[in-house]
Parts: sequence; structure tokens; C-alpha cells
Amino acid sequence: MIVENTQTQMRKGILEYCILSIISRGEIYASDIISELKSANLLVVEGTLYPLLTRLKNNGLLTYNWQESTSGPPRKYYILSPAGADVLKRLDTTWEELSYSVKTALEGPKQTNTNKTSEETKKTRS
Repeated sequence: MIVENTQTQMRKGILEYCILSIISRGEIYASDIISELKSANLLVVEGTLYPLLTRLKNNGLLTYNWQESTSGPPRKYYILSPAGADVLKRLDTTWEELSYSVKTALEGPKQTNTNKTSEETKKTRS
């Protein structure tokens, strides 16, 4: 169905930005990234995350280091590189601009001489 396809494409389009943002808070293990994304209702499986992390690393946006684990083999922890921090800063700006643009498109431009609320605007669309 078209709605599910559009929803999927919207989530995919924002996923890299969310991953970079999560990693920017400090080095993190892949399963912890998945947990954070799931808690934000951005359901992601390992088969989606690992290729994305590899691509971000190959583009110089991430680095990683191995840390010993008390419960198994060493774990790979991801870290945002300086280039990744620059990209994230630019994506933050893009997100702010895009959020404003989408909000404006959905609600219409602000009009100073009207008392019509955004709730009334939504009702007139129905």
C-alpha cells in the first residue's frame, strides 16, 4: 500500500541522521544503537544497521575501537569522527530548515490578521 511505502521511505531517509546523532553522544555499541532507535519507534534490525554503519565508516564519518567484553568476544564501539561531526552539524541545519518547511506546508504561512488556529485549519481539510 502507498501509505506504508511512504512511511518506510520517510524513516529510511532520516535513519542516517539519527544514527550519527546517537553516536555523537559518545562511543556506543551497535546493539545499544538499535535499542535507542527502537525506543524512538524507529524499528531497525541488525541487517539494516550494520551496512549503514559500514557505509558511514567507509565515508570517513565514523571510527571504531574494540573493547574487551566480560561476556564474550571483544565488541566494536563506534565513535563519530571529526568529519562526521561536521556532517552532523550540517544535517542539524538541514533538519531545522526541513522541519520548518514541512510545518509551513502543512499549516500554511502564518497570517497576522486571522484568528484561525491550526486545529481549525486541519478541520477544514477533512
